[in-house]
Amino acid sequence: MSRIGKAPIAIPSGVSITVSDKNLVTVKGPKGELTQQVDRDITVKEEDGNILVTRPTEQKKHKALHGLYRALINNMVVGVTEGYKTTQELVGVGYRAANTGNTLELTLGFSHQIVFVLPKEIKVTTTAEKGKNPTIILESADKQLIGQVAAKIRSFRKPEPYKGKGIKFEGEVLRRKAGKSAKK
Repeated sequence: MSRIGKAPIAIPSGVSITVSDKNLVTVKGPKGELTQQVDRDITVKEEDGNILVTRPTEQKKHKALHGLYRALINNMVVGVTEGYKTTQELVGVGYRAANTGNTLELTLGFSHQIVFVLPKEIKVTTTAEKGKNPTIILESADKQLIGQVAAKIRSFRKPEPYKGKGIKFEGEVLRRKAGKSAKK
């Protein structure tokens, strides 16, 4: 069996999980509610306060789906209990970020500002301390959505390899290139 797929998912207190007859898994918790449609071949059942995901055969397709759906359901459980948080830094002179509600306004060295409206499931905060790079902090219960939105924000100005200017994730190590060398 799949090492990831066979591991049971512990259900924390305050979390309720329902599986419909069409294999739609719904997880409700203190931070929200998430749903995931599971392939009809994969079986999801609750047993002794744990969620078990099983597959019918040893086919390659079933093995892949087994681990995938177990990981997705686990991410949903973690999301509705603890939530997910992503921090991004804006590196560059004059780069700024501001937010009003769920609207993010970015100044990234273009001739215009970028206004990006975030989904209602994501909470955004921006900080700008003197001597530090401006940061964008995204929080949500949905790991997939927060990753997608963070990647979209990063795509507005990817870090370049010479000076490192752009939007990068906190703690991300960039491959730097040497500039032009002087002639002798």
